[in-house]
Amino acid sequence: MDFKETKAIYLQIADYVCEQLLLNRWKEEERILSVRELGVNLEVNPNTVLRAYDFLQNKGIIVNKRGVGYYAQPDAVSRVKVYKKQQFIETDLPALLKQMHLLQMDFNELELLSNHLNK
Repeated sequence: MDFKETKAIYLQIADYVCEQLLLNRWKEEERILSVRELGVNLEVNPNTVLRAYDFLQNKGIIVNKRGVGYYAQPDAVSRVKVYKKQQFIETDLPALLKQMHLLQMDFNELELLSNHLNK
């Protein structure tokens, strides 16, 4: 995984876990990779993964079942969507709207471009 300098690594790991859930690679109510397993896979310190997992536990996305491991919550996908939408609105959308304003683009033009890119 290529980490960006503009965002804390533990948050990028949390985003990675969220992406795995949204892509249905990791299923709700099933065990996810252990702290050590994910640390090895991503080539990061397990303490950094633990920080990401603590963050996701606080969001109600995963749960630690003592002695068994970490599991995705039954409603993990819907919780991820709420979290990611909030993150998009607070972080990405203002920059997008500013660029649209500077370039004098409207939403119709953006939709046309989006449709063209998705073909």
